Amino acid sequence: MTPENNGDSTTIQNNNHAYDETQIQVLEGLDAVRRRPGMYIGTTGSRGLHHMVYEVVDNSVDEALAGACSNVEVVLHDDGSCSIVDNGRGIPVGIQPKIGRPAVEVALTMLHAGGKFGGGGYKVSGGLHGVGVSVVNALSEWLVVWSRREGGEFTQRFERGKPATELTRVRDIDENGTTVRFKPDPEIFEDVNFDYETIRQRLRELAFLNEGLHLSLRDERTGQEDSFKYDGGLSSFVEHLNKNKDVLHTRPVMLRGGKEDTQVELALQYNDSYAEAIYSFANTIRTHEGGAHEAGFKMALTRVLNDYARKYGLLKENSANLSGEDVREGLVAVLHVKLSEPQFEGQTKTKLGNTEVAGITNSVVGEGLADFLEQNPPVARRIVEKALLASRARDAARQARELTRRKSALEVTALPGKLTDCITRDPAMAEVFLVEGDSAGGSAKQGRDRRFQAILPLRGKILNVEKARLDKALGHEEIRTIITALGTGIREEFDLSKARYHRTIIMTDADVDGAHIRTLLLTFFYRYMPELIAAGYVYIAQPPLYLVSKGKAHKYIYNDRDLEKFLNEIGRDGVALQRYKGLGEMNAEQLWETTMDPATRTLMQVTIDDAYAADQIFTVLMGDKVEPRREFIQENADKVRNLDTIG
Repeated sequence: MTPENNGDSTTIQNNNHAYDETQIQVLEGLDAVRRRPGMYIGTTGSRGLHHMVYEVVDNSVDEALAGACSNVEVVLHDDGSCSIVDNGRGIPVGIQPKIGRPAVEVALTMLHAGGKFGGGGYKVSGGLHGVGVSVVNALSEWLVVWSRREGGEFTQRFERGKPATELTRVRDIDENGTTVRFKPDPEIFEDVNFDYETIRQRLRELAFLNEGLHLSLRDERTGQEDSFKYDGGLSSFVEHLNKNKDVLHTRPVMLRGGKEDTQVELALQYNDSYAEAIYSFANTIRTHEGGAHEAGFKMALTRVLNDYARKYGLLKENSANLSGEDVREGLVAVLHVKLSEPQFEGQTKTKLGNTEVAGITNSVVGEGLADFLEQNPPVARRIVEKALLASRARDAARQARELTRRKSALEVTALPGKLTDCITRDPAMAEVFLVEGDSAGGSAKQGRDRRFQAILPLRGKILNVEKARLDKALGHEEIRTIITALGTGIREEFDLSKARYHRTIIMTDADVDGAHIRTLLLTFFYRYMPELIAAGYVYIAQPPLYLVSKGKAHKYIYNDRDLEKFLNEIGRDGVALQRYKGLGEMNAEQLWETTMDPATRTLMQVTIDDAYAADQIFTVLMGDKVEPRREFIQENADKVRNLDTIG
């Protein structure tokens, strides 16, 4: 919107709003962190809240990387605080010579202060920026630290980043370590309640990445407890990721090597699925966007498998090389590099930028994998044959993919699945509803705001891409139509900038069939367009389950819990209750009012905070194995919100 012009718009300075030296603010200490917390932890939502825990835990893990810590315990307390206890060396408590204050106080109150900027305190560290524990202190209502070293335990309390007490020696003790207990500041965070499962996932990940390190989690609020320790390290990680899949070789391939200050660890194992899953880390930090280490690994994998295939005649002389996509089909790999001076691109540390690491990783993986293939011919042959099948399927998929690029693909058919587009051509303003069924599609077309809302009705259930190769998926008409409508392409050719809509909204019935269709669509997006989810472009509509009427008044209710609450409030006499079994039972006006109107609707944004947890769920729900699916249903039956009633 353009602001109103109230007077002289060319004036930069007037008597009331002078811009001079008095307007330049200097934020001292940790004030800058409290003023702009998002710059340091990304968000003040749930992700930022849990990032506080990770920052402190990462300090303990850095002690483990230095060979000084074997146990880390995280406790979620009844009062909303969290404590992290380790048996490392303890934060130094002596007077820091330049500042003239105890070193532990300096570490907790000054940005870019710590033992990770040279001097030999840490050879390898995940806490690159040195702002971790000081930022946690700044964004906490209170924080208390205990440092055990030099025969004593020392403690100091801070409130909103400022020292509330002096550092005090409280007892003699013949052990080392650090305890940090903090309570997130409700003035900063939207929600200060820690989620047990979110923290549990990160601790398990860290246990996999740090072979032999024991990490535990305890929740005083619920009594839940978990403990993780994996002597198999990355090999155990890959086995965990593949536990619900049929693998091509029994044990993961484990490779180690390095050069000077850079060490490379890789575990990989192939399964019979059609998806790839590569998880890369640098100094225990997850590099979601990959980087030099991942690029080096991929180059080596493609080169070595092509060399082996040609050497043993599995790939004919006149045949084209296997592509990177071919050799990674069905691959599960975890790559972890440890280096002394990591260069992460961006404050959120999602991409490793050290160019020299690509060559080191390429060399370690290339030599190690070539040796493994030579020593294990049956396994090597199975892997190459799978890649050859993927190559042939890719050729077939290329022809099918061409159909999705032609404008005529949407115009030649008069089937009910045809896209009804919106008027705007601004993707940021546009949204498309993927609607279950022709009846609901008709109501949605009539009820929509044609200026910015497009409708794509889907006929029945789309193909389960978890069980199909790309060529078969692209042979499915509904999938081709979705790909063409969204405009981004898929897999290697995906281009987010070509997205025709910045909101793709899955709108299905609130019953078992609707849930199945929703899961099929989410599986498709996760396997073929994960970047669309990562960009925040995928949503799930929340249609009402009930219409409650009493006299002339009516109210839409979206779940059974709210229905009971509402009926108890208004009484049950004279109440007419209608349960919507499907979207098609609502007319256009009702569908608009409840599910499509931006002013009144509720949308659930789909996110992938934990990629491999999502991978496990899709494999369990949509894969071939029945037993893991049965176990999942049994374990999660009590969490079901709406179960369709049959009979």
